[in-house]
Amino acid sequence: MPVPEKVLVGMSGGVDSSVTAYLLKEQGYEVSGATMLLTDSQSAVNDIKDAEKVCAVLGIPFQVFDFRDIFYKKVIRYFVDEYKKGRTPNPCVVCNKFIKFGAFLSKAEELGFDFIATGHYAKIIKDKNGIYRLLVSDSAAKDQSYVLYNHNQHTLSKTLMPLGAYEKPKIREMYAELGLTASDRPDSQEICFVKDESYADFIKKLDGYEAVSGDFVDAGGKKIGTHSGIINYTIGQRKGLGAFGRPMFVMKIDAETNTVMLGEKGMEFGSELDADTLNFITG
Repeated sequence: MPVPEKVLVGMSGGVDSSVTAYLLKEQGYEVSGATMLLTDSQSAVNDIKDAEKVCAVLGIPFQVFDFRDIFYKKVIRYFVDEYKKGRTPNPCVVCNKFIKFGAFLSKAEELGFDFIATGHYAKIIKDKNGIYRLLVSDSAAKDQSYVLYNHNQHTLSKTLMPLGAYEKPKIREMYAELGLTASDRPDSQEICFVKDESYADFIKKLDGYEAVSGDFVDAGGKKIGTHSGIINYTIGQRKGLGAFGRPMFVMKIDAETNTVMLGEKGMEFGSELDADTLNFITG
């Protein structure tokens, strides 16, 4: 009889990761659960407790990995520094690259696991040419493949995402059938390390950074108002800009001059695309 392949599931104690572990156990894998400790917050402690309870219900081993140091260096610092440069960060994408499919996968391989698994709604297939491909989830409403573009052939070959074949209501139903509570627990939307404060307050507390007011300018550089600090704005933003007698949008943020350029509808679309950090999954 073949030896079951070993998979380490990233557990948050929530619905998606819990059902991920359950499905893989049902499929015959030797499943273990692990929670990544990323911050010193109470919510991080609660996640560990919830995940441990789920693993006890499922009858699988559980452990905790302390990734606070790398999370601070790779995710939190990136988040803060990007805002201070007048850019809008996406910490979840960076976390996926360096933490979930970086440090977590490396730790799992070090411990002898064949795969890791996450509760993402996406699909991974191996095509007839032996190329691993990342596909959208069967659930269009829940698809998360767009935040997973930093995968490569190695990480895809070592990752399982069983939820890609399901709709969310079915996942909640399975969670409830396991006898677990909080199957109506809302999906996490906020930035995990910024909970009960604005991100501007978070940056101030972490770095002592004070947002400095400056000029709203039009496309020609003429002052048309005063902003409250560049970290409070993002490209395309319409609300919270003040009254101009017509709808205005944030067109450009210049950290060097501490200005925010505004424009009217239709002006926010450019004729060129400037892209960096490109990643070609197929090599």
